[in-house]
Amino acid sequence: MLPVHPVRDPVSSDKLPPVAGPFSPAIRHGGYLFFSGQVGQDPATGTLVEGGVEAEARQAFRNIAALLEAAGKSFADVVMARLFLTRIADFAAVNAIYAEQFDAPFPARTTIGVAALPLGAAFEIELLVGA
Repeated sequence: MLPVHPVRDPVSSDKLPPVAGPFSPAIRHGGYLFFSGQVGQDPATGTLVEGGVEAEARQAFRNIAALLEAAGKSFADVVMARLFLTRIADFAAVNAIYAEQFDAPFPARTTIGVAALPLGAAFEIELLVGA
């Protein structure tokens, strides 16, 4: 059972694109950091990067890295990752990029094929991080 903490502490970074909805990029609560999904948005323009799923995945990981840094964390602190793909056929390409970010022991992970993602993205990632 997670410890009960009455305060949700938001985490953000000026290195991220502006949030396009009523949510925080990350919340520190109950001994964990809960990261909202990140797509391959260019922080300078707020638009999805061009170049397909691999370019999107690399940008999404850069965005996640900026948010981890803002929280005083790194990819080594990630305990769970959820990946979303609009084309499950892109799994191998995204898996190779994912493997560049983490060292063993790897976080627990789920990869889900979905019909659509925000901004027409092909890839999205969310994380659970030990606070």
